[in-house]
Amino acid sequence: MLDDGTGRIRPELVPLADSLRTVDSPLSGLAWLDRHKARPDSTADWLRRLATGDIQLTHEAFHTLEPWRAAAHLRELLMSCGVLPAVDKQICSFERWLIGHLADIPDPDHAQVIRRFATWEVLPRLRTSSQKKPITPAARRHAADQVKQATAFLTWLASRDHTLGTCGQTGIDAWHIEQNEYTRNTMRAFLLWSSASKLTRPFRLPPVQIRRATPMPQPERLELIGRLLTDPDLPLRTRVAGVIVLLYAQPLSRVVRLTLDDIGHSNDQMLLRLGEPPSPVPAPLAELLHRWIGSRDNMNTAANHASRWLFPGRRAGQPMHPDTLAALINDIGIPTFAGRTAAIRQHVLEMPAPVVAEALGYHRVTTAKLASEAGGTWSRYAAGDHWRSPPGWTPRRTGDS
Repeated sequence: MLDDGTGRIRPELVPLADSLRTVDSPLSGLAWLDRHKARPDSTADWLRRLATGDIQLTHEAFHTLEPWRAAAHLRELLMSCGVLPAVDKQICSFERWLIGHLADIPDPDHAQVIRRFATWEVLPRLRTSSQKKPITPAARRHAADQVKQATAFLTWLASRDHTLGTCGQTGIDAWHIEQNEYTRNTMRAFLLWSSASKLTRPFRLPPVQIRRATPMPQPERLELIGRLLTDPDLPLRTRVAGVIVLLYAQPLSRVVRLTLDDIGHSNDQMLLRLGEPPSPVPAPLAELLHRWIGSRDNMNTAANHASRWLFPGRRAGQPMHPDTLAALINDIGIPTFAGRTAAIRQHVLEMPAPVVAEALGYHRVTTAKLASEAGGTWSRYAAGDHWRSPPGWTPRRTGDS
């Protein structure tokens, strides 16, 4: 299948062959290779075309392969083997989506503007963010929404016989009146970029309004934590993830990026590294974590047979998708967003906001604002080095985690 025409495996694909040969579940690997093998868009066909050079070993070559889910799985497997350079999977997803979106814009002038906006504003911002931490699915959706709203705005202008060049304060005000708050906030990046690029007449935008979710009552949060820790009928994965959200105020986009290397011990106390210093883990949660680590899902395929993710996903080298985990938690009646909001609010009431920020991975400005809104009275805290980890703590990081 990987023969390059000389009777041997194409040299660049040797790491892929080695990975497939060492999979823990050979039947699973064979099922993946044999699925729809007679079709021209099957995995087996793609591998043969990669071996002969008919499909280039580049990320761009995978943007147009269909079905896209199978193409994404193969691309991530190639990245995990080192055959393709590692690129954030959400950026790959956005680039693939962008090709189709641009092709569907009927006005070539509009398509050119949107291409410029995506190429010089949206994508660079995503790439810069990916250098600090992995892009979340929510951030990728937001980037796509920015492009879609920009496209809709150009259509709105055209319906009124206007272009970006003739759009000024009057046009911006008229558009703002017709839109909801989410659309206005999503379009802000395109309008500011258009103004900075001198594609529009001068205008001013109203300030952004930020609304915070109402946290659940503290007794309800504690009751949900108790249920997750004690109910044996609930799925173990859901219990562990739900407690981390409700106890440590962690968004699921961070929860799925946790690895086994983020769990350590000091003087018989389990620690979970969410920030600095690592947070102590209560005994009931520590017992759940030990059980979950020994029985993690998605560990018997070529994708993740040696995975260090705490919540492994089905794709090569990737953790579980946060939306998938969110659906599992919501299905058992745990409102993750309201629960996380309640948890961080309680933390800033009990501890100084800077300490909470460092320990739980929040920005100091965010926790300071939350403390002020919650009526916290902490104005200073004890001097000392709050950045140091306990003696002997030498965590190892996995990949881009």
